[in-house]
Amino acid sequence: MFNYSFQKYSFFFDKQKKCYYFLIFGKVLSKIKMRIESKQLLYALFFPLFLIILLWIVFIFQWELHAHWHYLGIFPRTIQGLTGIITSPFIHEDFRHLFSNTIPLLILGWCSFYFYKDLTYRVLPIIWFGTGFITWCIGRESWHIGASGLIYGLSFFLFFSGILRKYIPLMAISLLVVFLYGSMVFNMFPVSELVYDNMSWESHLAGGITGLLAAVIFRNEGPQKPTEPFEDETDEEEEDNFMLGNGID
Repeated sequence: MFNYSFQKYSFFFDKQKKCYYFLIFGKVLSKIKMRIESKQLLYALFFPLFLIILLWIVFIFQWELHAHWHYLGIFPRTIQGLTGIITSPFIHEDFRHLFSNTIPLLILGWCSFYFYKDLTYRVLPIIWFGTGFITWCIGRESWHIGASGLIYGLSFFLFFSGILRKYIPLMAISLLVVFLYGSMVFNMFPVSELVYDNMSWESHLAGGITGLLAAVIFRNEGPQKPTEPFEDETDEEEEDNFMLGNGID
């Protein structure tokens, strides 16, 4: 009798054990997922922070040496000014100029590396060199310095990437960019000289153009809108109906 009752309820106890093990396994998985997400957050922050630290190191050296490294900027349509395509983002006029670029570069850089991950490593060089080259082609005959062109490039890339992918989480980032930096559009055109006579609107315009082009070029790469269930089957059925309706075998 004892053996019978034990066997009768053994399945119930085994089921409880299985549920208990599943709960433990679920908790372990959730902890692992949280750790991975936190690592991704830190990973996305690494490169923007590294770049900003480099900008500040260069500025501190310039300030301590009482030097003016404007000649490392872009001087349009001259051979000497070509080196600025690489070096101009590292050079800033003063503390205020550098600080005004630091926060946007950190926020937009983090958003790019977090939401578009490895794709940003391909996009950023295009924005960097493309912005510099376009500025070299269209800029006024003066020295163009600063990282604001990169900021415009990243903001336009984030905005148009979310719109082109039609994916709500990425479109939310697009709206966030508009909310935070939508007023920057004013500084992309010559009319901004009426307010800021020493602002390089050409580099801002160049960054916007390059960011838009990068978003279009890489629109089918990186994160995409998930396909809806049975979407492919519906498309196939519509195609079959079309073929039959037109008498195509």
